[in-house]
Amino acid sequence: MVVRHAEVVIREALTDTRVVLVNGARQVGKSTVVRTIADSRGMVWRSLDDPVAREAARQDPSDFVDLAPMVIDEVQREPDLLLSIKHRVDTRNQSGDFLLTGSARVFGLRGVPDTMPGRVETVELWPFSQGEIGGDPDRFVDAAFALGPDLRLVSSLRRHDYAERVVRGGLPEAVARNAPARRGRFLSSYVTQLIDRDVGELADIEHLQAMRQLVRLVAARSGQPLVPATLANELGIHPRTASRYLSMLELIFMIKLVPAWSRNLKTRVTGHPKVAMVDSGVAAQLVRASTESLTRPEAPMGGLLEGFVLMELARQLSWNQTPAHLYHYRTRDGVEVDALLESSDGKVVAVEVKASSTVRGEDFQGLRHLKQRLGDDFVVGIVLYTGEQTHSFGSDLLAMPLSALWQVGATA
Repeated sequence: MVVRHAEVVIREALTDTRVVLVNGARQVGKSTVVRTIADSRGMVWRSLDDPVAREAARQDPSDFVDLAPMVIDEVQREPDLLLSIKHRVDTRNQSGDFLLTGSARVFGLRGVPDTMPGRVETVELWPFSQGEIGGDPDRFVDAAFALGPDLRLVSSLRRHDYAERVVRGGLPEAVARNAPARRGRFLSSYVTQLIDRDVGELADIEHLQAMRQLVRLVAARSGQPLVPATLANELGIHPRTASRYLSMLELIFMIKLVPAWSRNLKTRVTGHPKVAMVDSGVAAQLVRASTESLTRPEAPMGGLLEGFVLMELARQLSWNQTPAHLYHYRTRDGVEVDALLESSDGKVVAVEVKASSTVRGEDFQGLRHLKQRLGDDFVVGIVLYTGEQTHSFGSDLLAMPLSALWQVGATA
């Protein structure tokens, strides 16, 4: 049984927050995690996937929420219910009254009333992390900030192992299917349902075929800066339409946008975000990549691997103890760093991703640039690669096996 890190976060939130919202894509295990918590707390369960429950919520929302403490599953289906929840929690003023789940970013939906500032804590649930699947610590973020250049790991994983993990992804149903063909059928169906059902429920999509093509183009750009106008030109649609479609994909947790980072340094930083598919298995399926194809020496594994790393970092930020935000760094002069973690006190851990099993001095160009600019705020720069050993490449610069992301602990 996989132990979800988010379960601990949700339980803690319920002790001092009136409403806890668990957001995440379909099929990531929200209902399973929340059901476990609800059963242990004796909470009433109502799912708005049930048409009868949904109609009851629509007809008499005040009575519907009168059973608190309760779980309301897929609350985005009846966003007006939030007004009744607000009234209920203001009347009772009791922690842990409502545990909500949503397969879309509920408070980002158009028309959702801004009803509960200060009353709700949002917990994002992602597909399984590598540590959750294998029972590893998943504490890279904490360890990197705490240990800096003293961080060490020896790994037994090879390029083939990483390719296998990228293609598998982290959706529970995909992880459970060992046969590649069966996993592929699930992932194809999953993408179709997200576009036809979830996106269709959120907005009127006038070019459904363009949306399907857009998803494939985004998957092919995993780990790269995202320029809506470029995508619009390739698809033959208006840039505003492309931007709207991308927003829909972000709302249903199909993609994650990683913003560009700047601290008013004396350089021009591009403002385009990087894009990562939330699940690497979905990205691999969309670009028709297999473990075997990614293992070939000439295979373009870099983009998929970078997206994979970005999402492992994003997951950890939802449960590691170090408050930090995820960015990427890229100047108009071509200097870039794949991922940048900035803590609340301004300290920075910078990460480069390489699909090769060897590392060269030039692979640290962007990290050295940041180190020079940031001075004492630069904690460590790490090149994650598919080799086995940790090596120092100068002061505060390391090459580490990519599995450090999930195999190191907070005090490695």
